[in-house]
Amino acid sequence: MKRTIEEELRAAIATMTRAERQLASHILRQYPLALLGSVTQLARGADVSSPTVVRLAQKMGYGGYAGLQAAVRDELESRLVGPLAKHDLWAAQAPEGHVLNRFADAVMANLHTTLSQIEQADFDAAAALLADPARKIFATGGRITLAMAEYFVAHMKVIRPDVELLMPVSNAWPPALLEIGQGDVLLVFDIRRYENAVLQLVEMAAEQGAEVILITDPWVSPAAAHARIRLSAQVEVPSAWDSTVAIQLIVETLMAAVQALTWETTSARMQRLEELYERARFFRGRK
Repeated sequence: MKRTIEEELRAAIATMTRAERQLASHILRQYPLALLGSVTQLARGADVSSPTVVRLAQKMGYGGYAGLQAAVRDELESRLVGPLAKHDLWAAQAPEGHVLNRFADAVMANLHTTLSQIEQADFDAAAALLADPARKIFATGGRITLAMAEYFVAHMKVIRPDVELLMPVSNAWPPALLEIGQGDVLLVFDIRRYENAVLQLVEMAAEQGAEVILITDPWVSPAAAHARIRLSAQVEVPSAWDSTVAIQLIVETLMAAVQALTWETTSARMQRLEELYERARFFRGRK
């Protein structure tokens, strides 16, 4: 399978000059958005010269920046396909063997790639924002990923107070946005095909001063333009639908990190919750 441009950059970064490494690191942090602007915009964002941008594109075998941009657009177009077209692609390329093995291999590869590409500093910054008791936490997602936001909220409500789910429907936005203040945190889940409702909600929350943490896929939701932190998960598997296993890994690891940062408060909340469950006989006891 042909490597993505992101993979090509990571593989070649050790052989680059200092300026080229600085440029490549900037592109990888904001991939693919960084490559969708002009040479001047990219050079300014990476704090390098325009010739450095052109030289790197040439060294990668694209002839120049225009060729690199065209390759990025082709890559994005090939990824942003509907479920039926995606299934046909997999059906044509499906390796031999049982679907359990094929699917498991793809998921394991997704987990490995996701972990290898997440910047520790970004992850730690996200955990610190979510653990800050002075900030209210909100979470939202799209048609499929809203379930991830609900899962996150259900657990985070135990870990700390002031955690709410935002439904990505326009008639629910105004009262919800009233509660979002400067410095509050909005955790957003958005993977292909990216939803306009999610983008609009993120835009309005960011306008009110929310710190946006985006969990997305390798091709990056447009909501990244408003995000302070972006964590990308690999989602492609031999199916008509993308896999959310790597996203689940990020979510559960984030919650573990927040729990560790807030343990004194969290342990007291968990103890009180267990007492309430016991009093309400919420769970069935052993026979």
